Amino acid sequence: MSDRRKSTTKNPDVAKSDRRIKDDERRDSPRVPMKFLLRDMTEGGSYVEREGDLSLGGIYWKGKYPPHGTDVEVRFRLAGVTKEIRAKGEIIRVMDRGNNIDFHVRFVELDVSSELAIAKYLDEVTR
Repeated sequence: MSDRRKSTTKNPDVAKSDRRIKDDERRDSPRVPMKFLLRDMTEGGSYVEREGDLSLGGIYWKGKYPPHGTDVEVRFRLAGVTKEIRAKGEIIRVMDRGNNIDFHVRFVELDVSSELAIAKYLDEVTR
């Protein structure tokens, strides 16, 4: 048994902390390129097309301007699925990269059939 393992098993709080860090670093879902329509719920108005990544838990895209709020509405279509996917999301991370701003959104309202369709799509695309 390694010294690291010995030290973490003696202190359960440290062991839990190590697991949390590893869990935070590990992605729950693959990410695939996707075009989607996005609308800031604070502003309302029209949807704007964005290119980014789709995962089971949310989306990511790059933009030029910071959002007015943290809540967004997202719409997109998946190949082989007739129904448009609609979800509400919360911006959980904004990172200014100079020329672009990275936006990470977690889905907060997504019906079960849409979530299953996303899971199936991601599975098929990443095989």
